[in-house]
Amino acid sequence: MNKFVALMRRYVCDYTNRHDFSVCDEIMVPNYTLHMGTYNLSGRDTQYKPATNKQFQQFPGLGLTVNQIVTNGSRLCMRFSEHGASMRHDGALASWGGIGLYKWDGERLTENFVEQDYYSRREQLASGRPKPVETPALAPWDTVAEPANNQAETVVRDVLQHRDLTEIENVVCDDAWTGSPLQRVLRPQGATIDDLFSAGEQVAFRIKQTGTLLEDFAGAEPRWANRPVFLHMTGLVTVRDGRIVAGRVIRDRLGLLRRLQAA
Repeated sequence: MNKFVALMRRYVCDYTNRHDFSVCDEIMVPNYTLHMGTYNLSGRDTQYKPATNKQFQQFPGLGLTVNQIVTNGSRLCMRFSEHGASMRHDGALASWGGIGLYKWDGERLTENFVEQDYYSRREQLASGRPKPVETPALAPWDTVAEPANNQAETVVRDVLQHRDLTEIENVVCDDAWTGSPLQRVLRPQGATIDDLFSAGEQVAFRIKQTGTLLEDFAGAEPRWANRPVFLHMTGLVTVRDGRIVAGRVIRDRLGLLRRLQAA
């Protein structure tokens, strides 16, 4: 088994699904840093564990299902679903997607850029209509490392900075894979790339996209239309013959909505 993949198996099976914080000390460095939305939680014991413990308290039976893993040996991307019953919502059920881009030092995790679809989770808990768990990977722990692909990375960088991912065929955003309509959020004007790497024909990224808010963003008020906004997202796309042919993207729609409401 690939050593990085084996580490992630411990992350999923021994730590997350067992809610065993003692495993964190073995698989994460003390200054482990998580980036999600506008939050940068630096410090395994001082910031990361307390934040995660709140999740476990709200979802005491929370589980994580791996949907896909790709790695080039030095970097790893995991596409996953989390699911459970919320004690804050009288046991209402929800399942939501996430994509994380992990770094390690050869032994333990050091950093993670991740987004989770908390917007969809909030809708499910409010409506009482949970989404299904996305199809699990058949053999995630047998994933082999693929070499980095500079040409594929160049293609994706160009798309992220000059095009709209929601308009690319077979790129699925958030919970649209369930049949929910794809929600367009903003009119892109550019993007800052926080992280990007490749493994064969797969390219993982995390960006901060800038643009102007579209009127049809659910939950937004009409007066907010055309307001300059930014939106964090992570993604995992497939590049073939010089173009993106498929992909999965998770956007921080809830973070954007909360910023609009606060403003």
